[in-house]
Amino acid sequence: MDYLKERCKAVVYSIPEEDWNTLMDLIVSKEKIFVYGSGRSGLIGQLFSVRMVQLGLKVHFVGDMTTPIIGKNDLTILVSNTGLTTSVVQTAEIARRIGAHVVALTSSASSKLAVVSNTAIIFKIKNDEMDSTLAPLGTIFEDTVLFFFDCIIPELMKRLDVTEDDMRRRHAIWV
Repeated sequence: MDYLKERCKAVVYSIPEEDWNTLMDLIVSKEKIFVYGSGRSGLIGQLFSVRMVQLGLKVHFVGDMTTPIIGKNDLTILVSNTGLTTSVVQTAEIARRIGAHVVALTSSASSKLAVVSNTAIIFKIKNDEMDSTLAPLGTIFEDTVLFFFDCIIPELMKRLDVTEDDMRRRHAIWV
């Protein structure tokens, strides 16, 4: 447990404050926000999407049946550890061609995803041989991205003047 906690903490602290602010500025300034990732990275993106909906933002997860087309005044947030996942890279290319601002969250600054995006937030994850037994298959990246996303929610609440009560009113209730 300490291993995972310390590894994730080191990665999140390595993200420049400018990157945090850039993403938050984009989130509050764009008409619609589109989020996409594949596999567990996609699940992390979906978790963040739920919180943004609760903030009152217009958010869509790419691939859902009700997702509209991305527009030129929109933001596309893409999550991929390697930055090589074909569907994620293709989404970046399409969104850029349309004119949307594309933000990549990845661990590889030289990846295709990072290169085709307008903004790349790089999660500096040093390979550690302990990862294969204590944090396999991208766990450090996924957990750190979730922590990163959850850390910006309170700041977005301030910027958007949204309270927890406001968010609760937008929370899905299955009664």
